[in-house]
Parts: sequence; C-alpha cells; structure tokens
Amino acid sequence: MSSPTKIATSPASAATRGQFYRAAIVGASTLRGKEVNEMLSERNFPALDVRLLDDDESIGQLEATGDEINFIQSVRVEQFTNMDFTFFAADAECTRQNWKRARDAGSAIIDLSGALEEEAGATVRSLWAERERGQIWQPELQPAPCVVAHPAAVTLALLLLRARKAAAIRNVVATVFEPASEQGQKGMDELHQQSINLLSFQTLPKDLFDTQVAFNMVGRYGSNSKLSLDSLESRIRRHYLKIAGLDAPQPALMVVQPPVFHGHGLAIFLEMAQSVDQEALSNTLAGDHVIVAGTEDETQPSNVNAAGQANILVSLKAEASKPNGIWLWAAIDNLRVAAVTAVECAESMTATRPVGKIQ
Repeated sequence: MSSPTKIATSPASAATRGQFYRAAIVGASTLRGKEVNEMLSERNFPALDVRLLDDDESIGQLEATGDEINFIQSVRVEQFTNMDFTFFAADAECTRQNWKRARDAGSAIIDLSGALEEEAGATVRSLWAERERGQIWQPELQPAPCVVAHPAAVTLALLLLRARKAAAIRNVVATVFEPASEQGQKGMDELHQQSINLLSFQTLPKDLFDTQVAFNMVGRYGSNSKLSLDSLESRIRRHYLKIAGLDAPQPALMVVQPPVFHGHGLAIFLEMAQSVDQEALSNTLAGDHVIVAGTEDETQPSNVNAAGQANILVSLKAEASKPNGIWLWAAIDNLRVAAVTAVECAESMTATRPVGKIQ
C-alpha cells in the first residue's frame, strides 16, 4: 500500500495556473454520483469538462454540473478518452466491468464502490486522517486505484486519532448505525415501501434486505440477501486500519441496520487510561471537520442535523459506572463525507497530471 497523502495542489491554485482537467462520473444518477457531481462544483475543482455516465435506464436524464446542464450518457470505452479522473460511484459490478477501460485510457481512478480494494497497488484513502497523522503522499505518474474510505471508518479514525492526544485510550467499543442510503436508491426505496406497506397491512418487499427493516432494527439481514452486515464490519475495520495506522486504538465494532434512510450514527465508548476532563477532551476533538455540541446547544448530533454537512457532529457523555469512561455520539451525512473524500483524493492527485494544458 502506498503512503497516505497530503493535498498536493489546491483546486483554486490549479485553475489560476491554467491547469484544467476532464473528469467522468460513472454512476452519475446514483446517490453517490450526484453528491460527487455537486462536490466538484462546490470545491471549484478545476474541471473543464465533467462527463456524466450511467446505465441505459438513466441515459438522457438532465443533471446540473456547476452552472451547466449535462445529459447522462452511456458507459462506453470512448467516453474515457482524454479523461484525467474517473469517479466510480455505481455498484461494485459496474466498477469491475469498466475501471480497466478508464485506466487504460490514461485516467486516474477514484473508487467509491469499494470494488477495487484488492487490486494491485490500490490505496484506501481519507485525507482527513492523513492530515491528522501528518502523512505526505508521494504522487505517482501512473497511480493505482484510489479507494474512498468508508465514511464510518473516516469518522472513527479522525475521532480516535484526536482523542488519544488527550490521554492514552485503553479500550474502544463502537456501534455503527448503517443507513439505507448506503445501498443506494434501491435501499431507500425498499425501506420506504416497507414503511408504507406495514401501515396499510400489505406484504413487505424484501428483494434487497430479505428482512423487515422498516420500524425495526436488525444485526443481520435475511439469509437470501446478497448484503451482509458482517462483511460491512470487516470492511470498516480494514479501512480504519489503513487510514488510522496500525498504532491507532483498535475498536471492537458492531454494525446494525436501523430504520433510517440517510446518515450514519455512531455510538463510541472510550475507556481512557486516566481521568480526562470532558471539556478538555471536547477541545481536543473539535477542529477541522469535527463540530462538538455542548449540552446546552440546540443542535445536537443527529441524522437530520448532519444532513448536507461535510462535518462530523459529536456530543460527549460521561459513563457513570467507569470513572475513566466516556461516550461519544457522532452523526455524519454518509454520502457527503464520501463525496468530499473522493474529490479531495482527486485534488491531491492533480500533481500526477501534465501541467498547463488540457488533456
């Protein structure tokens, strides 16, 4: 695995010097794809052309790209010609089928689907964690796929890396509440339809989860589901280790599926090696990408309050049964955090592209 990265070139400075790039989003109509498209615009990524690609069902749909309106086009080999960056935001199968075409056309690969983690040289990245660790990535002229770290792993890494600055951490236990939006529009639709059917006493659709998730909370999907919470736990652990480092605190982890459409929630228990003042720990956690709510603040961490934010919302609560124990309750907009991570990875990889001309 390559060393982690520091942003090599800011988008604003790149545009000022005449560096403009072409980017493609595969899965442009998906929840992740739409978020990446918006984030490229919000961060003023120096893209002269953003090509929106997706499957046949989405061809011809109109999507805004900055101040322009673009058509979604089909995923074809020629669409990757002269692309500097390709974001894969569709499902894993689509990524596996198309990523080598983009790579062979000379494009840098940013994978939000998690399909390319085992490919040779692939790196799992979060610039939030990399900056926290003070790591500097050396750009490669032909970089291997960049895999966007799971949003829950990013949250755990940033919070635990900061918390250990207040005092050594003896033990960590984390429960991750997985939203339906992590399964894309299909997950959102199935939860929505289950909710409607339950209230009208109709049969529940279970094509995706193979179990009732509406008005319910489960630690395992149905036996016929292609999804697995155990596999997701393993993925979050792997990503956490890769972005936080082997010397970081190792959390015991469980993922559960609540009846939530959007936004991750994380309940994190920290047992410190010594007593730590709660205010001091709050100050240590707060900073870039982390907003710590006081007990009197009206805006507490929740799926609703985190929506649309590229920050981790956190509150603290002491554990009465353990003098050195403290709970963190964190909430994030999972799609937003993933999109920020993806675009920041692309920004850091601009140093791998030829300077001063359009590809």
